[in-house]
Amino acid sequence: MSQNTVTEQLTQAGQKIEHDSFAIVDSEVGTHNYTEAQWNIVRRMIHATADFEFNGLTRFHPKAVEAGVTAILTGAPVVADVEMICVGLSKPRLSHFSVKTHHFISDEDVISQAKAENTTRAVQAMRKAHQMDLLEGSIVAVGNAPTALLEVIRLIKQEHVKPALIVGMPVGFVSAAESKAELELLNEVPWIVTHGRKGGSTLVVATIHALLALAETQSK
Repeated sequence: MSQNTVTEQLTQAGQKIEHDSFAIVDSEVGTHNYTEAQWNIVRRMIHATADFEFNGLTRFHPKAVEAGVTAILTGAPVVADVEMICVGLSKPRLSHFSVKTHHFISDEDVISQAKAENTTRAVQAMRKAHQMDLLEGSIVAVGNAPTALLEVIRLIKQEHVKPALIVGMPVGFVSAAESKAELELLNEVPWIVTHGRKGGSTLVVATIHALLALAETQSK
């Protein structure tokens, strides 16, 4: 199989550093129970954080990887809870698959509605995405706001919204672990989560970059 090009670092020096880093992770991680495709994602998460606890904390719905790769190959949008995820994702890699990103956390109407209803901006941002019909068939990427994840779960259960994949990795001490535990009980939509308090936008970006690399491999 030929080597990936679109989802690799742009210089040989950059590629060597990344590949050497992956090799170090492989040599130090010990045992794991992930499939090869799942490990490609977890390894990139560890590479992005230097935190080996994500070997074990990262959990997958059985159809998560397949769903994520298919979504990318069909140009499904990424709907993020915060701008940091959209900024962190590689524009050339997304463009290769015609994947667009969206976030609404700082929109004036989102802020106004959150104040009016005494909810969070993250809740209103996901409601806006739903109203714009962006959640259906999308990759929902949550790395910061547990309330965004809880709202997406509510929309799935009560309004029958069906994203292609949820990357649910909010970080923090209030509702972060609880929101992900609720997501892990969801059967209707595939998901990838970091169990417990740990998470963050960096991990979401790493996960989607890994899915992009898997998609490029599959498209050859």
